[in-house]
Amino acid sequence: MTHRMSPIFRPTRLVLALWVGLVPSLFALAGCGSPGAVDKRILQHLNREGFGKRYHGDAQEENYVTIGDTIQYIDLRNPKVRGSGEVDIDGTILFDQAGAVFVAGMTRAELETFLTQKLSPYYTDTAIQVAIKTGGTRSYYVWGEVASPGRKRFIGDMTLFEAVIAAGPQEHTANLGRVKLIRADPTDPLVITADVTQLWRSGDSTYNVRLKEYDIVYVPPTLLKQFADVVSAAVVPIVAPLRSILSTVFYINNGGRFGNRRRF
Repeated sequence: MTHRMSPIFRPTRLVLALWVGLVPSLFALAGCGSPGAVDKRILQHLNREGFGKRYHGDAQEENYVTIGDTIQYIDLRNPKVRGSGEVDIDGTILFDQAGAVFVAGMTRAELETFLTQKLSPYYTDTAIQVAIKTGGTRSYYVWGEVASPGRKRFIGDMTLFEAVIAAGPQEHTANLGRVKLIRADPTDPLVITADVTQLWRSGDSTYNVRLKEYDIVYVPPTLLKQFADVVSAAVVPIVAPLRSILSTVFYINNGGRFGNRRRF
């Protein structure tokens, strides 16, 4: 005896085709969200250390060379060997005796050793002395409730308190009790929350941290300012269209001219 499937449950070619096409697509979408499916090209460009700059270091401990700096050198044993050059975008300077040489990222001591090696084929006795003139590229950043946010020139030996005061904290909206110092890093980021008001309230300088290059100083808003922002974000989308409608009605009621009301 043969049992026939009810027409309601009988699969059609269309349903089977949709099923065959849909299942691989679902698996593909699920795979896209997994960490292992990240495009290899993206992985090649992700930051691996520090702020993300190619050349970095602690200039206050030992200055290093970066793009835009000017290098001045002299050989104390051979005074004719002297010169200067600005570090180009590719990290090189023109060295008279050796042409273009790569110097970006080197400290002063490393650079003196390197240039000595470059001169060794020409001179038996050398004593290279190098001076690095910073080209104004050392920076830190201030953001939040300040009058002057953005990138700031880092001149060295600056504290968190000085950075906040220099940026001009907003008198009524800056929360100086919750200032954040952010030292970015892809593997070991550092975030310090500091109450800078302790300096003038009690003289406590514990959290008056010394800034480094590429540090980010964030001055958050007060709770009252945050509440006002939330209310503003909720009200503006309603008020703006209403204002537009009222303006249109007012325009029509006044005969197409603003400010010229009809007289009865």
